[in-house]
Amino acid sequence: MRQALTLHGNTALLTRANPLAKFAAVVSITAVLALSIDWVSATTALLGEFALFGLAGLTLRLLWQRGWPLILAAALGGWSTTILAADSGRTLLDTGIWSISEGSLELGLGFMLRGLAIALPAILLMSCTDPTDLADALAQKARLPHRFVLGTLAAMRLVGLMAEEWQTIGMARRARGIGSHGSPLQRLRATLGQSFGLLVQAVRRASRLAVTMEARGFGGAQRSWARESTFSRMDLWVVLGGMLIAAASLAAAVAAGTWNLVFA
Repeated sequence: MRQALTLHGNTALLTRANPLAKFAAVVSITAVLALSIDWVSATTALLGEFALFGLAGLTLRLLWQRGWPLILAAALGGWSTTILAADSGRTLLDTGIWSISEGSLELGLGFMLRGLAIALPAILLMSCTDPTDLADALAQKARLPHRFVLGTLAAMRLVGLMAEEWQTIGMARRARGIGSHGSPLQRLRATLGQSFGLLVQAVRRASRLAVTMEARGFGGAQRSWARESTFSRMDLWVVLGGMLIAAASLAAAVAAGTWNLVFA
């Protein structure tokens, strides 16, 4: 609910665009990035995506708060690729256990940048899209089954609650002296126990939500809509913007000679 109120008060352009148009733009960008591992196309896509921050009403601080796991995963993946990839070109660093060459560094950099360029549009999409608006668009425009749409809406609404539930369970366990001390193995066991507790809470909450939605007639054959999902000229520009970023990334990599098909 907190996210919905924030989004409805946000007048940024991407916040007012139809969710399906934003989804189409994201697919256009990620489809090109998934075909090649090179730093030129990924860098070009990142520059275009950072230009969209103002249109989404976001800041770099919000990006870090909402996407730090993906950012760290991309950095770790790039580092792992750099030290594990086969050496090619001049050797830049050799520790005896692992080495970094020009070719492996370029491959690792491309992997890291591509991970960031793929993750950033998803973060932008989720940050400037109200789950209810997305559900309306999926049901009215995409014609998806009501039960699937409502299940997706419920899941998106519960993500924030699960994060708060995890913190509550953690504080309750630490108050009883569980998980706040001990060896790494004991801490791991405490974390697994906390995860099981979260799973139990999620199942209970989902069961109550399913019963409530069924009692209120969700999933019936006939439905009415409080808000009509519509497309506007702005949505066309959003889709074209995503296609433009994808085309620019492809053209830049081909022109630089770094285009490297994954399946080649």
